[in-house]
This record gives sequence, structure tokens and C-alpha cells, in this order.
Amino acid sequence: MTPRHHIGDDLLLSYAAGSLSEGWSLAVATHLAMCPVCRERLALAEAAGGQLLETLEAKPESAPEPGSWAAVRSRLGDAPAPVRKQPQTAILPSPLRDYVGGDVDTIKWKALGKGAAQLRIRTGDGETQVRLLKIPAGKPVPEHSHRGRELTLVLCGAFDDGEERFARGDIEDADASVQHVPTATKDEDCICLAVTDAPLRFRSWIVRALQPILGI
Repeated sequence: MTPRHHIGDDLLLSYAAGSLSEGWSLAVATHLAMCPVCRERLALAEAAGGQLLETLEAKPESAPEPGSWAAVRSRLGDAPAPVRKQPQTAILPSPLRDYVGGDVDTIKWKALGKGAAQLRIRTGDGETQVRLLKIPAGKPVPEHSHRGRELTLVLCGAFDDGEERFARGDIEDADASVQHVPTATKDEDCICLAVTDAPLRFRSWIVRALQPILGI
């Protein structure tokens, strides 16, 4: 089933240009592995960038600087990288599975309380926090808003944020204007990839007090 909630244009264009940091790139790449619609959008973005590059190359005085689109294209080649075939039983798509070292059954979850758990994923960008979250079926995440940006990609199950439902492959893009209580649907646990660039702003003072310990 094709996801209904997709990557924003700004993230997709930055990903195509090779300028997106590692944490955001992991979320985008994982969604791309699950979403044929966004793979087509990526191909169009890369084609448009290639045409722009050809135009610039026709004018020597406008040659791109090292590290710009020309350098990115030289690393990527002319065609988008192929999406590796996923095992039919896999929950975690590649490349996320490569970061974790296996599929969901290999994860050593760290308890967050009330049945919720997380696995923090290390990246080298120094900008983002990346984690897998497991929310028990029918249970909510404590009410919160955001100090920055948060991408939440559903890998298993689904959640409802009070306005919309997000199922496998869907990605929610939230910022400081969003305050919500994401709640896993009752049929199964919800497993998500969450990427943030700032700590969440929880309404409960108890959760706020535990944030430094839990790393959220």
C-alpha cells in the first residue's frame, strides 16, 4: 500500500542535492524505500538538477563551486541509486536495517515506562537525535509540542495524532506549531523512526523531569 503522507519538498530537494544531514537523510531514505511516489519525485528532482548543471556548465564564468551539485552528481552518477529489494517478512527497510544491525526481532529495546520503549541510533551529524520508538497498542505518547522539527515515520502499526491517521510508510513532519498526543491504534504496537533536532516540549512536568534521563 502506498503511503498517504509524504516527504516535504524542502527535504526531498536537499536530499537530492546531497546537503541533508545524516539523521534527516536516514528518515528520507527509509521512506523512499517504502514509497514509490516519492521515489518518482526524487528522480524528477535529480533530473531537474542535472539539467540545471548542464546549463551552468555551458557558461564557464558560472561554473559551480566544489561541494555543490556538480560534486554531488559526480558521486551519485547519472541515475538514482536503486532501492534494494526488501525481504518479504522484514519490518525495517534498508538502509534503516543496516543501522540497526538486523530487523525488529534483533532490537534491544530500552524501556521508557508504561510499555513504551526506544532504541537510540547513532549518527555522526551532531545535529539530530535519531531513535526507534515502540508505542504499545492503544496507548498514547504524552502530550507534547516541539522546540524544533520532528519527523516520525511509521514502520509497523499506526498512530492517530488527533487529526490524522499515520500508517506504515507514512511520515509526519511536525514543528513548533504542532501540539499533539500521538496514540497507537488498538490493533497492534506502533513502531516508528523519529528524528528531531531539539528536545520535545512535554506538557507534563513529570515527563519533563525525566527527559534528561530518557534522552527525549
